Amino acid sequence: MSVRPFRDIKRRKTKVINVGKVKIGGDNPISVQSMTNTLTTDQKATIKQINAITEEGADIVRVSCPDKDSTFALREIVKHVSIPVVADIHFHYKRAIEAADNGAKCLRINPGNIGDKSKIYEVLNAAKNNDCSIRIGVNSGSLEKDILEKYKEPCPEALVESALRNIKMLEDKDFFNFKISVKSSDVFLSIAAYRKLSKVCDYPLHLGITEAGSFITGSIKSSIGIGSLLMDGIGDTIRISLSDDPVKEIKIGNEILKSLNLRNRGVKIISCPSCARQAFQVIDTVKILEKKLSHIKTPITLSIIGCVVNGPGEAAMTDIGITGGGKGNNMLYLSGVQNEKVLTKDIIDKVVLEVEKKAFELEKKI
Repeated sequence: MSVRPFRDIKRRKTKVINVGKVKIGGDNPISVQSMTNTLTTDQKATIKQINAITEEGADIVRVSCPDKDSTFALREIVKHVSIPVVADIHFHYKRAIEAADNGAKCLRINPGNIGDKSKIYEVLNAAKNNDCSIRIGVNSGSLEKDILEKYKEPCPEALVESALRNIKMLEDKDFFNFKISVKSSDVFLSIAAYRKLSKVCDYPLHLGITEAGSFITGSIKSSIGIGSLLMDGIGDTIRISLSDDPVKEIKIGNEILKSLNLRNRGVKIISCPSCARQAFQVIDTVKILEKKLSHIKTPITLSIIGCVVNGPGEAAMTDIGITGGGKGNNMLYLSGVQNEKVLTKDIIDKVVLEVEKKAFELEKKI
């Protein structure tokens, strides 16, 4: 069962690039990515974290490569993960070359801080030889010295000028397999920079609010910043930057896309905040169901409403719904239609059963 969104977002048309098997830009789905926080040289820990990120729904993962040992660790890491690995490189052009040679499918670099053009061109040759894309990563905290002197402080114009300068370096060497980011920890600065950049180039854009903070603060800032741009049709891949478990970054990223009807993956729960009218403990029920249904990858909508004020209306628009009723007799809705009464003590088991059954039916049709 699907409900037509009130507003369909018209995405900005961009070039299509490849990050390994994942296509970025054009009409391709907006991808979600995260970054490991393990030591890359600890191969087992890094592989374990990448696989956890993948299970949560990541399409791409980035790993930091600050030294030679890290870049050479990539050769083993990529053998044990199923999503493309992006090597995060700063300053050392040889690390970028090594990363491309050892299995990275994308290099995150800021060409301006790599050094002279001859070094940048060596990196581009390595990327071409290994079918490796590049992300031009412009950041308000690491702008080129002359640009910072020109504008006195980080501003949208400064970020865009840096991006365009770096774009030209790549284009001059006939390298076009790249995406761009113009990140800042300031939500307003990030939004303005991305909007300005989207008007002057058609390369795919990697969205993010950098160094956004802790789980709650970072999730809110990222939702506002990234969500605003996505609603404008801007953005081809996203990363939520949190001072927390990278798995949570993927969860928030997917929820942002699901909220905007830009991606459908897993169970989308519509639930009330609860009040004195609730016929069962809505908050606890939702928490338990989120855990028990986390293995479901098929798009399914589920409404959990504590009373009959909004319950029937929400249930009419979801695949499965529970609405609180009197004396512990709650109503189960299937495809918007009343199906049967469910005792409060049986809600969890009944909902899990119906969601799994629905997922199985939908998967058979694919």
